[in-house]
Amino acid sequence: MNILFAASEAVPFVKTGGLADVIGALPKELRRQGADVRLVLPKYADIPWPLQEQMQTIAVLNIPVGWRNQYCGVQMLELDGALVYFLDNEYYFRRHGLYGYEDDAERYAFYCRAVLEALPHLGFQPDVIHCHDWQTGLIPVFLKALYGGRPGYGGMKTVFTIHNLKYQGVFPSGVLQDIFGLHDYYEWQNLEYYGGVNCMKGGLLYSDRITTVSRTYAGEIQTPYYGEGMDGLLRQRQHDLHGIVNGIDYELYDPMQDEALAVPFRSSLAKKRSNKAALQDLVSLPRDENVPMLALITRLVHQKGLDLIAAVLPEILDMGVQLVVLGTGEGRYESLFREAAARYPQQVSAHITFNDDLARKIYAASDLFLMPSQFEPCGIGQLLAMRYLSVPIVRETGGLKDTVMPYNEYTGEGWGFSFADYNAHDMLFTIGRAVYFYREGKHWEHLIHNMRQLDYSWVASAKAYLDLYREVSGKA
Repeated sequence: MNILFAASEAVPFVKTGGLADVIGALPKELRRQGADVRLVLPKYADIPWPLQEQMQTIAVLNIPVGWRNQYCGVQMLELDGALVYFLDNEYYFRRHGLYGYEDDAERYAFYCRAVLEALPHLGFQPDVIHCHDWQTGLIPVFLKALYGGRPGYGGMKTVFTIHNLKYQGVFPSGVLQDIFGLHDYYEWQNLEYYGGVNCMKGGLLYSDRITTVSRTYAGEIQTPYYGEGMDGLLRQRQHDLHGIVNGIDYELYDPMQDEALAVPFRSSLAKKRSNKAALQDLVSLPRDENVPMLALITRLVHQKGLDLIAAVLPEILDMGVQLVVLGTGEGRYESLFREAAARYPQQVSAHITFNDDLARKIYAASDLFLMPSQFEPCGIGQLLAMRYLSVPIVRETGGLKDTVMPYNEYTGEGWGFSFADYNAHDMLFTIGRAVYFYREGKHWEHLIHNMRQLDYSWVASAKAYLDLYREVSGKA
């Protein structure tokens, strides 16, 4: 199977969130299972210079962008045996940061056209183009509307993955003709969204199959509450919609090999507590292995359930816990945790920054990992926490429900704690229950034993994707 991954970010090149982790890890596992998987990215200025120096130009193209043509250099890099292509246009991509510019519609329309225009120059004929999130939503549209009759394009299939339905790439209607080069009534009707143009809607309509990043989220987004205006369309395409849960890179996140940790460990709670002591020293919290340490590593935005934490933060601290926070986001939540750290210096340590090294230290040190999201397509934080034996406390939504089985003290099943209703006091009760079992050593050891048996690597999910690729391409 030949698979081309089209995405707007990927580790180790550029990253703003979990999408980059997925695109960095999933192709690696697919290659292990026998597929030829290659990746195509915009060539951003933020890509580390040592990697840019290794890129070689293999083609120079003119890309149609509405009524005009734009330069595109197709560059290639081989990294750890994998081929990655970069689409170079300094006007669009030589900027700091990836998203949030006024011309994002034009930038990513250019990228989508360039992916398709570059295909004859790659020496690689994909059976499937796997597109990820709204930035790639126009690839299935362009493929069927503009390229279907061209030699070499007709047999290609597309899979479109929703990583977060909330972000859809909605722009004014004028871009349809001026930038996208699409102007007949049929195409307008398919991309129209409340008078504007919706890039993700294009991907959902024109792709051959749709996936999203957990089974529960695949069901949730077919309802008005979670559907972000796309629930009707997703119900229409429910037989083409598949939920495949994300994994994590077990080589990249290995507590036995992680150089960020004070003490490497695999399953030893004693060594994990040594990391806890080291972190307490680092972040100026009292060293005490008996105090439950609660971690919050997240974007500080409403989606992550931070309004629930704000409502009951004093009551959480009254349980005698330490809270370590890492992340950036909305000013109100940054202020919340800064003020809490100032008011409770013996219990709260807040780090309003992005710091991967510190994040790894917190995963390894914490006893409990709090993730009370309002919605969560999959979530990577809880998977990383479990890899480092930090017990997750989650709300039962999306991938959190699929990956965290609540602990049952009577049957001994489960490896985490969860609550269903989006309610601060339900969360508070669940945190209290987790703290209680932490202090009941026998139950805690049993819970950790269950967690040690988990495998949330990409192996099973990559196999599910390969089965889908074979099915959609007729190569089952």
